[in-house]
Amino acid sequence: MKFLAKKEDIFNGIRLVANVAAMKSLQPVLANILIETVDDNAVKLTATDFDLTISTTVDAKVENAGKITLPAKKLNDIVSRLSDKLITFELNPETNSMNITCDNTKFDIIGISADEFPNVMENISISEENAIDIDMKPFVKAMRQASFAAANFEANNLLSGVVCDISEEMIEMASTDGNRLARVREKINNIEHKTSQLIIPSKTTTEFMKMSSLIDDESVKIYTDKTKLVIKTEKSMMISRIMEGQYPKYNQLIPKESPKTAIVNKNKLISALERVSIMVNDKSFIKFEFTENKLTLKADTPDAGASEESFEIEYDSEDLTIAFNYKYVIDGLKNMDTDEVKIGLNTNLSATVFMPNSEEDYISLIMPVQIR
Repeated sequence: MKFLAKKEDIFNGIRLVANVAAMKSLQPVLANILIETVDDNAVKLTATDFDLTISTTVDAKVENAGKITLPAKKLNDIVSRLSDKLITFELNPETNSMNITCDNTKFDIIGISADEFPNVMENISISEENAIDIDMKPFVKAMRQASFAAANFEANNLLSGVVCDISEEMIEMASTDGNRLARVREKINNIEHKTSQLIIPSKTTTEFMKMSSLIDDESVKIYTDKTKLVIKTEKSMMISRIMEGQYPKYNQLIPKESPKTAIVNKNKLISALERVSIMVNDKSFIKFEFTENKLTLKADTPDAGASEESFEIEYDSEDLTIAFNYKYVIDGLKNMDTDEVKIGLNTNLSATVFMPNSEEDYISLIMPVQIR
């Protein structure tokens, strides 16, 4: 096996797949990237932890065909430090050692036989008849705005996933950890008018967002069966398990209307929260005191101190004091692509809706903290 590749091409390919490699697996080969020649002009890189697999094709000049697996972290460290010139990769099949040469720099890295790498395409059938072809931009935006509210606990719990509903003209994504909820709806150009409903592990959405930043495709193809999700671009592919079960009926949790409404500058609110939160410990909260055209943020932590900040807003309802986990508020605000935020309020114990003061269909719903 021997091939030559530009540093930028091979490094982007490594970065795209390397995060999936299972560094702590009982199977050492899962910490490696499978490198295999495709034809005279390309090599394919693949990494997997069984739950999630990413592969990508990299332009290369192939002189001898072959395949090998190499340690993901070590390979990334080596290539990242090479000069921006053509890199030569040559395998010694007897020792499974890959010689990597660039300019006057040379490395020998020991790999594991490709025969030990799992067959990730086994029992996966991809049919173009079942493909859903949608625009990349709204798909990634929906992932970004919806996935942050997913729960952090065990991977098999449905609340650690992101529910995705693709209809003929819209994609809806949502996640909740029981204390907050994020839901976004984006219009899409679903040419074939095919639909799908599935629950995607939050790790999959996180890795796909990283993957999308390294490619410039304008659309993606989505394939599903009972247990697997396949997302394909021109040169890359992601294979993920689909979470099984009935996701909570989250739309029923969203108030249809709010008796009190405040309009706030998003960046001003984020900055104020970040300042006031200096005096908040991990188990504390920030009080929001709404009075006529003014919002006051207060934090009071025993044995630490207190902080307070006020600024002008649009608000003409009765005075209301409500408290939130400030991190939840900031997470929701930072995922809004707007200058102004509309806050839908009811009582100090009611779920509060944060949404863009625009036509963007995005909601961050947060349960308040009970004030004692």
